[in-house]
Amino acid sequence: MPREAAISTVESYQMDTRSRSTLGRGLDEEGESDGGTLVWESAPLTEPVSSDKDQTRNLRLKLGISFFLFGLINNVLYVIILSAALDLVPPSTPKGIIAFCNIFPALIAKVGWPYVLKGQIRYARRLVGCCLLSVLGMVVVALFDSLFMRLLGISLASFSSGLGELTFLQLSTTYPSGVAGHGIGYFASGTGAAGLVGALIWWEVRGLGVRTGVGLSAVMPFIIPITYFFLLPRRGVFTGTAEVASSPALYVPLPDSDVTTEEEEEDRVAVPGEAIIVALSLDDKWRLVKPLLVNYMLPLFCVYTFEYTINQGIAPTLLYPVPDPSSYPLLSKIIHSIRDYYPLWQLVYQTTVFLSRSSISLGISALPRRLLPLPSIIQFFILCILGLESARGIFGDLEGRSVSFVFALISLEGICGGMAYVNVYHQINQERSDPGADPERAKQEREFKIGSVGFADSLGILCASIVAVPTEVELCKAQVRRGKTLCQGL
Repeated sequence: MPREAAISTVESYQMDTRSRSTLGRGLDEEGESDGGTLVWESAPLTEPVSSDKDQTRNLRLKLGISFFLFGLINNVLYVIILSAALDLVPPSTPKGIIAFCNIFPALIAKVGWPYVLKGQIRYARRLVGCCLLSVLGMVVVALFDSLFMRLLGISLASFSSGLGELTFLQLSTTYPSGVAGHGIGYFASGTGAAGLVGALIWWEVRGLGVRTGVGLSAVMPFIIPITYFFLLPRRGVFTGTAEVASSPALYVPLPDSDVTTEEEEEDRVAVPGEAIIVALSLDDKWRLVKPLLVNYMLPLFCVYTFEYTINQGIAPTLLYPVPDPSSYPLLSKIIHSIRDYYPLWQLVYQTTVFLSRSSISLGISALPRRLLPLPSIIQFFILCILGLESARGIFGDLEGRSVSFVFALISLEGICGGMAYVNVYHQINQERSDPGADPERAKQEREFKIGSVGFADSLGILCASIVAVPTEVELCKAQVRRGKTLCQGL
């Protein structure tokens, strides 16, 4: 090689090395390297990253709205049916049968489905199935007047709601950890909002009658597939430039191999010898469940058992004389008869549940794992104190203090219940498998773990519905023995 050509080649190599070194130092100084595999792109150094930040913000907003709608629509039919219980069954039929048919099929779905399912979850097919099942259930309730058919329709809608909640929680685990908790927070917020929205919807449409009112609500489940197909961002978009919007535009992390879209999974052509079908066995699932029993399931079961025992067994007996406008001007505008107290307690409860379930989506830090039992412990003391107030009357004849005291405890009850729900699922969602594990197997383990916990809250509600009936009867008897007969007038 001629001497001049050799010198030119060396100088060119040195300039190229200095340029790459400068870029590397700039990346280190910015602190943006994530340790992943990097690819070189030919984007200019002066390319702004604000558009990437805006894209990330828009994607997270769409994700949050989608999961909020999932939680809202999935649970709102449950609330509408409970709100319409008095209108759905004859006066001689115990209203508890509505609560039973509204929760037991959901419990069956949450207990059985994670263990029956094998292999990959086809989210699109399952959500469309849940939508059609909910619509069918509400249509049956609306079209038939017989008690059996209405209970059948309620059971169908309940099973769909339980399977839907399980599915949305599992769907959140398929997103990268940076946005998965974001989805869980908004889903929990939507489930909390369902209590208020469902009660409001039935209040507005009940005048139209059961057939028209319930029939109109049967349209709402169609929002779920529409949201899934047209609003929810695909999982793969969060592994591209959107996740590293603040990084220099020259570097983009390669997407993880386990974050493929459902469409890619379904369209993939199997090549003999290329892939092995992955499915968790019952032994694998039991191994995954055992650590969850005490850490997650027990706190969730306890808090829901105490919470719904209060709502169904104690709250109906927290009755006081109609307030005098001269002594209680504000309360007298809300309470016009003793029958208004129970709806008031439910309104307070649903409002605080919504606020507490929205805590993570509002930016409040999640509870650490060691504090997850705290809401259930507080809930137990609330149960005992409200039971004592109902049976004995802590403040005697001072109704104003009693109402304020109950108002505060019911608010705390809703906060504890909502905090337990959103934090338990948030903590499970953030658990990740070993980095060296098979990607598909790790994905199925995440989906199974969060899905297997769902039965704990439904089982707590079912147990509370059984305990609540004798609790209400005994508390009413205790009030009568001390001369307070308001519960007998309902």
